Formats: sequence, C-alpha cells, structure tokens
Amino acid sequence: MIYEENIIQKNLKAVDLRVGLCYPNIYRTAMSSLGYNILYDFINQNQKTFAERIIYPSVRSIETNSPLKDFDIISFSLQYEEDYFNVVRMLNEAGIPIKREDRTADDPLIIAGGPCATSNPAPMSEFIDLFIIGEGEVNLNNVFETYGKFGKDLEKYLKIPGVYIPEFNNKAKIAIVEDMADAHHITTPVITTSENEDYQTIFKDSIMLNVSRGCTRGCRFCMSSYLYRPMRETSLEKLVNIAEQMRNNTGLNKVTLIGAAVSDYSNIVELIDELEKRNFEISTPSLRLESITRKQLELLRQANLKTITIAPESIGKLRKGINKEIPDEKIFEVVKNAFDLNFNMKLYFIIGLPNETMDDIRELVEFMKKIASFRKNNSIRFSVNPLIPKPHTPLQWETYDLKDIKRKMRFIKKEMKNYKIKFESPKKGMIQYILSCGNRAVSQIIEKSLTENITMKEWKKYLPDYSLEDPLPWDNIDVGVKKKFLEREYRRIETGKQTPWCDVDVCYNCGACNK
Repeated sequence: MIYEENIIQKNLKAVDLRVGLCYPNIYRTAMSSLGYNILYDFINQNQKTFAERIIYPSVRSIETNSPLKDFDIISFSLQYEEDYFNVVRMLNEAGIPIKREDRTADDPLIIAGGPCATSNPAPMSEFIDLFIIGEGEVNLNNVFETYGKFGKDLEKYLKIPGVYIPEFNNKAKIAIVEDMADAHHITTPVITTSENEDYQTIFKDSIMLNVSRGCTRGCRFCMSSYLYRPMRETSLEKLVNIAEQMRNNTGLNKVTLIGAAVSDYSNIVELIDELEKRNFEISTPSLRLESITRKQLELLRQANLKTITIAPESIGKLRKGINKEIPDEKIFEVVKNAFDLNFNMKLYFIIGLPNETMDDIRELVEFMKKIASFRKNNSIRFSVNPLIPKPHTPLQWETYDLKDIKRKMRFIKKEMKNYKIKFESPKKGMIQYILSCGNRAVSQIIEKSLTENITMKEWKKYLPDYSLEDPLPWDNIDVGVKKKFLEREYRRIETGKQTPWCDVDVCYNCGACNK
C-alpha cells in the first residue's frame, strides 16, 4: 500500500503537451532524487504542459495510468550508468522501437538528461533522439516550445543551447543555472507514505533543501568536481524561507541538505543554526572532510542527526595524487569528534587508484583499523569501491584493471573480516566503466542485454583504453572545463602536486567560469 500527497493532476483536454517523466530505476531511488522531483514540479508549473511520472518497472504513469505511447515526449533521467539497461527494457515493454532509426512520426520524441547524459551520451545514442546537456531548467521549455512548432523535426532543435542530437553528432555546450536565485526550488514536494520498504524514500519523512550545485574542489576522480562548475549557492535567507514553506505544505519537520559539497557552503554554520532555532531536524547525505568543524558537528547533533558519512578515499600518498591532500590527523580528529558527540559513522574508500600498490593496500587496511579503534559504543561501517574513471575528469584516460582490483579486494576482505564492511562488485565496476567511458558501439551490448545474459568475456571486448592523443567519445560535449586543463591535472597525479580549491586560491583558468 502506498499513499502520496501533493501529486499533480491536470485536465488532459486542457493541456497542449504531455511529458512522460521516466526514471529507469525503482520508486525508492526515483523519489529520493532531488533532480527528478525538481523536473516534475518545474514542468508542471506551465499550465499547458503536464508531466507524469513513469517509474521502472512500470511503463504506465502514476498520475493517470497512461501507457508510454500516449505521451508526446518521453524523458529519461540518467543518474546511473547501470540504468541504461532499464531504459531499453521500458521502451521495449511499452511497444516503442528501442532504436531511434526504427521509430516513426507516430512514436513519442525520446529525450534524456541527467549527469550521465551530460557526461557521455555515446553509449545511449542509438536509443535517444535528443540529449539535454546540463540542467533542465535552462533549456527544457525551449525544447517543449520547439516540439509545439515543429514536432520531431530534429534539425530545428539544433538552435537550442545545451542540446545534443546523435543524428547530427553536433557540438553541444553545457547549459546551467548561473544564479541559484533563478533555480527552481520545490516548496510543495510529493510526500510518500508506505509500509513497503521499496516505496520508502532514502530521505524518509524529510524534505530536501537544495543548498548548492556544483563543486570546485577538483578531486581528480570525481565527475561532480568538473561537470557542473562553478559552485553556486542558494542564499541563506532563501533556504530558510523555503524550509518554512515546505514544512507548512507537508507537515514534515526534518530537512535534508542536498549539494555536491554541503559542508563547503559558505554559511553552513549559520544555516544549521537558523534551522535548529526553528526546531528543524537536520540530515545530510555526506560531508567533506576538509571543511568539517567541531562546531558544525555539535550543531548537527543538536539538530538530531545520528550518522555522519565521510570519504577519506585512501591513504595519504594516494589522496595527494587525486588532489585530496588531507592529513591523517585531520581525519582522525573528525572521527574522534564524531564519536565524542555520539555519532555513528560511514566511511567510503576507493581502490584501484593510479600508482596504487599492494603495499598501499596493506597500509589502507591498517588505516581503517586505526579509525575503528577510536569508536566507543558507536557503530562504524566501511564501504570499499573500485575506482570508476569518468568522462571530463583527469582520470578519463585511465582504464580498468579487473584482475588487479579483485586481488586487492580479496586481501581487504580477509584482513577486515571482523569489521562491518561493504564491497562493491569488481565485475559491476568494470561494466559501469564501460557504460561510462565507452563509445557508440556499447549500444550493441545494451540492446543485446534485452534477450541474452552477457558474459564478462564479451564485456571485456568493449573495454576502453585511451591515450592522451586519442579522440574521446564525448569530445563534442563541452562542459566548460578545458581538455588542456584536464591533461595537466592528469600529469599531476604522478607527482602528487596539488591544485588548491579555487575558492580560496587563485583562478586556474579551467574554463568553467567563462562558459
């Protein structure tokens, strides 16, 4: 049994355009996505446009139970590469030809957006008519207006900034909201109540507050550090005002702070303090180690936060290589403060970093054990994940060594068998890497997955192996950050030379601020 509040209903006879807002993952994941919720609310602000949610595995809308074929435009939110398989499953189940070349004028226009669509459209280019490059608020209305005038004449969409059309393989420049005052902020979110865990959102009984977008810390493995630069902040006054409106509209008293770098928010202490004064409980998915202070932790504890999530990533030497030079002492200080304040902790680590040896893995094990030794009665959990090189990052020229990662993971499992520790599958990591950094040929194996189980031997045939001189499948996608800047950062991995945070240091002319 599931109950939703604040869903949007419209008279179908009174709207000019119907948009099927598809999320190719389960309900719990879909409705925990702030981006998906923003699109639903944003599109429906236009009285003549009706956006309805279609969430995998269903191919009918929640709002009117309409099949996918009934919509003028079908929009997929691509947040995770593994969801690509569900995109083709949903189209196939709905009776819509999965390949764009096989569709006719009677089929809906198929579009896609989200970080995966922006970073590298190539693997999904055989299935999607049009990709939104950047943030939807900037160009979606232009896409809808163009559809109203020209329907599926794709050439007409080339004039819209931030649109990539596989048929033309055009150059597309990212379009983002430059000022968070112009961003779309939800004040009446959809609230879900259910006893079934599959329908309980990750931020259960909480309202999501969009503190900031983008990050310029420049961690060399992290797509968020390059894709949506520069960092843009919502004003303190606006955030408090939105929180109050959302509480009035939902009755919920818990706020989850959402942003790529929440603890980097320039007024984070004041924000927590203001919300706490108004009797809000506060949660945040994760905090950046560099900017966590004892004061922040005390305020979060007062606001009833119970668990802190941080990402040390690796040992000190390797952290330097990925531009995350945080002294061990700082990490130990944060952990000790968190335990002193009776927080539980989750810590994320990466293996498979450039120049990583088995000696480094042994040191990592001892590092994790030392962190665990600080706990009293608190719960501590570790998560170990293989490095996935991503487009538009300095690691985009790295490959994925499955054999090496499996060997290192086996060693850690053996040494850490008495600790609460979760491991991401090395095989899944390799598949994610291929989907993330592959070219258009990857569409063949995505299509094949509809009818067959794909062996690892077959997956390995699609493993990318790029050099600095090679053209890359995403070269036509301009996210603002210059390729020359990424090359320089890639070379700095070897030396461990740091590129300090540009908010407190000089401008490095990466290109993002003069998009």
